[in-house]
Amino acid sequence: MRNFKERVRAMAGIKDGTSNGNGTTKPVAQRLLATATRLFAEQGYDRTSVQEIVDRAGVTKGALYHYFGSKEDLLHEVYGRVLRLQQERLDRFADADAPVEQRLRDAAADVVVTTIENLDDTKIFFRSMHHLSPEKDKQVRAERRRYHERFRALIEEGQRTGVFTADVPADLVVDYHFGSVHHLGTWYREDGPLSPQQVADHLAGLLLRALRP
Repeated sequence: MRNFKERVRAMAGIKDGTSNGNGTTKPVAQRLLATATRLFAEQGYDRTSVQEIVDRAGVTKGALYHYFGSKEDLLHEVYGRVLRLQQERLDRFADADAPVEQRLRDAAADVVVTTIENLDDTKIFFRSMHHLSPEKDKQVRAERRRYHERFRALIEEGQRTGVFTADVPADLVVDYHFGSVHHLGTWYREDGPLSPQQVADHLAGLLLRALRP
């Protein structure tokens, strides 16, 4: 007869746990997300079925729908977790007790490093975001806009105080930097000549040079 813990797992639609390699079991939501990310990368979002995801993750459809609601929710979360991480880090950099030039440099470099460290996630999302519903698409765009506005506020602060040139519109500077960030997925290779931090330092340096008075 099943014990209480086993009955709860059964009601949630959870099969036996899958080890993450160190003898422990990944939380179900984390396992589903990691599995979906891997399958989306291997064969594309539109060619990946819910059944494949749950079979590979070792759970039932009931468990997936409990945590995510739909395959679209999984796609949204693939990018959403990266964007939340980047927003949290940007907020810390922006609020730090440091000169605005240093805060902007740190923020500009960090978004490059965190994008490279999660490159599969961002490539999957931008390749598949047209599958999102209008509501989800609007939500993602609002989250990205919030990030860009906080980043732009650092540039505007430096322009107001004379640290940065005001000759270049802040919006244009933001587009310049994030155009480079969004392009990373087309050329960056883990076995290439530059580390993530080196790429970040180069791009942050270019940004700061463009803002010199």
